[in-house]
Amino acid sequence: MSFLIVLAALCFLMLVAYRGYSVILFAPVAALGAVLLTDPSLVAPMFTGLFMDKMVGFLKLYFPVFLLGAIFGKLIEVSGFSKSIVAATIRLFGPDRAMLSIVAVCAVLTYGGVSLFVVVFAVYPFAAELFRQADIPKRLIPGTIALGAFTFTMDALPGTPQIQNIIPTGFFGTDTWAAPVLGTIGGVFILALGMTYLESRRRAAARAGEGYGTDLRNEPTPFAGDRLANPWIALLPLVLVGATNKLYTVLIPRLYGESHEFAPSVIGNAAPVVQEVSRIAAIWAVEGALLTGIAAVLVLAWKPVTAHFAETTQPAIGGALLASMNTASEYGFGAVIAALPGFLVVANALGSIPNPLVNEAITVTALAGITGSASGGMSIALAAMADTFIANANAAGIPMEVLHRVASMASGGMDTLPHNGAVITLLAVTGLTHRQAYKDIFAITIIKTMAVFVIIGVFYATGWA
Repeated sequence: MSFLIVLAALCFLMLVAYRGYSVILFAPVAALGAVLLTDPSLVAPMFTGLFMDKMVGFLKLYFPVFLLGAIFGKLIEVSGFSKSIVAATIRLFGPDRAMLSIVAVCAVLTYGGVSLFVVVFAVYPFAAELFRQADIPKRLIPGTIALGAFTFTMDALPGTPQIQNIIPTGFFGTDTWAAPVLGTIGGVFILALGMTYLESRRRAAARAGEGYGTDLRNEPTPFAGDRLANPWIALLPLVLVGATNKLYTVLIPRLYGESHEFAPSVIGNAAPVVQEVSRIAAIWAVEGALLTGIAAVLVLAWKPVTAHFAETTQPAIGGALLASMNTASEYGFGAVIAALPGFLVVANALGSIPNPLVNEAITVTALAGITGSASGGMSIALAAMADTFIANANAAGIPMEVLHRVASMASGGMDTLPHNGAVITLLAVTGLTHRQAYKDIFAITIIKTMAVFVIIGVFYATGWA
């Protein structure tokens, strides 16, 4: 019964998300409904002590990233930089390769260390302009961005600095370059199959006479100037975001050390404020990089940006609030569900799968799907079962690097179900609904999940790592 309660809560939230209802409202309803059916006395304590605690904790850490990312993306629009880059891209690749162009831009940013959420805000203006000029249906933009940002550069390619590739290092004693051959094979598989699928969808839409679309929401602000910037100048803010993100990631820990403490200048004996720099350095780095990118846009396109700054940043701020609240609600939902007995039933059942790598892959991707979070599901799975995974792998002669790569790639498999925070953010930013665009995101999800089992098969067939 406890398992059925967890399953019902998950299905309910996926259903309401798909039908377009707000997860800000229904994530706590689904989570607390499961608590009510499990132990009614825990409804209030779970709400304030766990759901709200996790939700507010997420906002505390990540809302500035959402806000700065949204403003950066909006300034890229009104400056005309997005149109300039799109025009150059069409000249370079041709209008028939619009999808590949967007996937490539997303991949470069993600592999450069830019947050997935920031990539969504930054790339959408380019994607909308490019798809409009190529007359490709707007509903295909979310699937295209998902392929470029949420898949092979997130956790498959060796060395990627995304959190999904970093978490396993603490459990298996590996580094981010673990199993480079398997990771590269998995990345190529995802890219090739994903592009084949998206191009087939584009051709089908063209045969049906479907264009970009009309009466659409959240369309980028048209460029009001009379002359486009040089595309190399237009690219500079994006390059600066990636480069300074890496620079700040290195410099911040050196400047502040492992932790930093200061005493507030207030009346009375206030307790010192202590920051664990090692836990938040990556977030500070992203925020600093986005501020650098915003400053670069202002310097390079002062007149068009300042002329429309007030009216264009207001919707960007509103979008950042909505996107961050959606994701934070999902984070709270996952925390509550993970604390219920039914979740333990799922974890224990998954532990009975005999093959070590298949066991790890199914466990991680299942828990990521239930919680709606790649990093959250993997953290829960490895915290509970890493010792078991390691013991079984040692008995079977499987290197820790392979365990790392399988766990990392599996976390980005079924995590993108309809209630996933990144999916909801992506749809909110593009102004589309689950009904319009989720089908293509789910197809990419299936391809990504298949890739994990492909690399497992390659390892057993060849012994490559």
